[in-house]
Amino acid sequence: MNGKVYLVGAGPGDYKLITLKGLECIKKADVILYDRLINPKLLNYARDDAEIIYVGKEPDNHSYKQGDISRLILKKALEGKIVTRLKGGDPFVFGRGGEEALLLAENNVEFEIVPGITSAVSVPAYCGIPVTHRNYSSSFHVITGHEDPTKKDGYLDYEVLGKLKGTLVFLMGIKNIENICNNLIKNGQAPSRPVAVIRKGTTHEQKMIIGTLEDIAYKVKEDNFQNPAIIVVGEVVNLAGSLRWFENKPLFGKKILVTRTRHQASKLSQKIEELGGESIEFPTIKIIENEDYRDIDRALNNIKKYKWIIFTSVNGVKIFFGRMKKLDFDVRILKDITICAIGPATAKKLNDMGLKVEYMPDEYRAEGIIDILKDKIKDGDNILLPRADIARKLLIDELEKLGAKVDNIPIYKTVIPEYDRENLIKILKEKVDVITFTSSSTVKNFVKILGMENLKFIKGAKIAVIGPITSTTAKEMGMNVDIEAKEYSISGLVDEILNYFCN
Repeated sequence: MNGKVYLVGAGPGDYKLITLKGLECIKKADVILYDRLINPKLLNYARDDAEIIYVGKEPDNHSYKQGDISRLILKKALEGKIVTRLKGGDPFVFGRGGEEALLLAENNVEFEIVPGITSAVSVPAYCGIPVTHRNYSSSFHVITGHEDPTKKDGYLDYEVLGKLKGTLVFLMGIKNIENICNNLIKNGQAPSRPVAVIRKGTTHEQKMIIGTLEDIAYKVKEDNFQNPAIIVVGEVVNLAGSLRWFENKPLFGKKILVTRTRHQASKLSQKIEELGGESIEFPTIKIIENEDYRDIDRALNNIKKYKWIIFTSVNGVKIFFGRMKKLDFDVRILKDITICAIGPATAKKLNDMGLKVEYMPDEYRAEGIIDILKDKIKDGDNILLPRADIARKLLIDELEKLGAKVDNIPIYKTVIPEYDRENLIKILKEKVDVITFTSSSTVKNFVKILGMENLKFIKGAKIAVIGPITSTTAKEMGMNVDIEAKEYSISGLVDEILNYFCN
């Protein structure tokens, strides 16, 4: 039985511009074939067992010819697999999706076209250029810039293009920009007509040059502008000065390395991206449940003896209540226990579960917990402390000094995930503006993964930490700490990064 093929437009570069349906196709694919302009973050949504094949074609190096790609798609489909073909922009706008679809149709293979957001519209929009505007342009025209305008048997009719008053958008035209401009002028376009050339639009490397038909080719050459880029011709270009928004974001152009666990990285990454920064995720820790449940099971079976439960992390909350559910405990059994949380994220997780957090310190660390509870804990109070295996002993010591009986139960541990040292070195060599650390573990594991001998590669990057404990660890590892959060939370860390670059 044949499989099925989805020809998916992945959008122009910003991975969040893919459609919901396109994302669904990535998630369910057995095989994914992708182009060079695809944002690699989209591949993170693929199944772990999916076969991922790069079929990108460089302008001067076609390792895969179009016919080879089409036949490979067909081959995988005939093997009975669900195939997602990821193409930059829209598959039917100079994407050669029509050729791939025809071969599938000829071989009776089922397929669907999933349209994508074309760069012809989205890239100008990210630069504040509307391709139509009632005062400037009532039409827009998408034209290949890849065809040599000087060849006699070309498809482009510059006599027609030269008379158009709407916006002209040329895709893949950097190498031919001089010929394009000269032919437009020769066929009636005003030499002074505004032109914008936009490179790597909708990404954090976006850059735009503005000129006229008369001088833009010189400016492109002077600036050594390279592909991928588009050319926008028309009066709407003049609106960029007023409507530019993407490049005005406060962290635009900043590359920020996130070292949190893979499942926790998204919150920090999202905040960075909302401010215009580029988040590069390289997890240095992995959270795994403690395999020995005897201690936590014993505590749960004697839960009524506890006066307090102190949660020091979201991970602790998830695993603790996961174990309760596994043992079929009713959460109402905690009704007489006072619950404390060390920070807002942990408190929110508890609140979302319908539990009331009685105490949360202003300072989100062990010292803060002690400060807020020192007048409330009574001699002989039983306290349950479900947390990480490597958590500081300070909290236990200080609680016991107050007369409490503490059951410190490691319910999860942090380990170093599988890693690729060479990939980390490559990321650092390509210039990272900020490296973020959200715990001492992320620092220690980062150094283990990178290797002390390679710490030279972090030179030039700013080190940003979530609080003083992490800061101390970073300094012990030979790092200079440039940014330290005043509020020991993800929001506090992002705020300080923002203040560093904007004040």
